[in-house]
Amino acid sequence: MSNGTPLGDFLRARREALKPHDVGLPEHGRRRVPGLRREEVALLAGVSSDYYIRLEQGRENSPSPQVLDAVAQALKLDAEAADHLNRLCLTASQRPCDWGETEVSQQLLQLMDGWDHTPAFVVGPALDIMAANSLARALHGGFEKFDNLARMVFVDPAGREFYQEWERAAHSCVAEIRAAYGHDPESARIAEVVAELSVQSEEFAGIWQMHEVKSKSQEGKRLKHPEVGDLHIKFAAFTVNGAPHQQLVVYQAEPASPTAAAFETLRAMAAQPNQTPAAGPAVDLAVSEQSW
Repeated sequence: MSNGTPLGDFLRARREALKPHDVGLPEHGRRRVPGLRREEVALLAGVSSDYYIRLEQGRENSPSPQVLDAVAQALKLDAEAADHLNRLCLTASQRPCDWGETEVSQQLLQLMDGWDHTPAFVVGPALDIMAANSLARALHGGFEKFDNLARMVFVDPAGREFYQEWERAAHSCVAEIRAAYGHDPESARIAEVVAELSVQSEEFAGIWQMHEVKSKSQEGKRLKHPEVGDLHIKFAAFTVNGAPHQQLVVYQAEPASPTAAAFETLRAMAAQPNQTPAAGPAVDLAVSEQSW
């Protein structure tokens, strides 16, 4: 992913994303480096320049919580990015060695299967689709495969049409993978997805280097399905109890709205085998009888 250290790469990217006026410093003449200088971050954080340089170079392995808080404030990190900074400083022995179940539980599969008016699916840390109900599969039926959200956004030709706010979706996907990477920098699957998408998409590679961090939350989405048209949905994601590396994603429509009517059309389509979109690797809950 990088020739540097995860901590150093993160600090460098966030430093380069700031301008002097963002932190109340004067800016005189042309600067040879993008963003803030290391010495400026050190000044703002109240540490020596040599110490901060060692942090970026990976030569300081155990910064105190007080120093990390000061650096986070100097770099204008929000709470989630500051937590990410602290996680990057954990040693392998300090990280959770068990993220819980690696399969989607039968109870969760049955729960999603009962939501026949609501698209729902489960994603892993690298945004792989681990399971989905029939309406979620119908909703994403215009894609070549319903297998990985990041691949669908950046590589699948349907992505730019489906996600009406494509730039937002692109940054969101990368920031979510980056957040998961902070929890498990040694993840082989995250490394594989990042490597593959960096080769297949220059846009993914560029956003990945920005080190934006944001996990899934509640927000709205504007989508466009090839058969039922524009969709305005409410979106929420929930951590799965007993499997914190899994997230349950739920899409909802306003009652009696055009989107709710479109969902009903998609539900009818999903119930007809000859109209059901081509299946990806995700579980089709309507026909699955076994847990992942």
